[in-house]
Amino acid sequence: MSANPDKPLDDGSVETGIITKTRPKTKKPSMYKVLLLNDDYTPMEFVVHILEVFFGKTIEDATKIMLHVHQKGVGLCGIYTYEVAQTKVNQTMDFSRKHQHPLQCVLEKD
Repeated sequence: MSANPDKPLDDGSVETGIITKTRPKTKKPSMYKVLLLNDDYTPMEFVVHILEVFFGKTIEDATKIMLHVHQKGVGLCGIYTYEVAQTKVNQTMDFSRKHQHPLQCVLEKD
């Protein structure tokens, strides 16, 4: 093969080729679960409020999640990319501390 595609080959023919543009494959970001952990001190209404404000849940969904946390010890608030999940954990923890509640919120790789 010659280095120049327009240069004639020894037999008189012209080399032709197809130029292809390769695109890098983008990998989907890892997803993380944001979980609330049960405690015996944080009021149920406060947990519902957190779920509405920071996780965009309706009052019905927030109540279901809160009851699940209360009965099972842990509940899923949502699944997000790492940065979003970490922000939601920080917001929840900061808001809880500000209001003197021991509510725990953690993230876990999905």
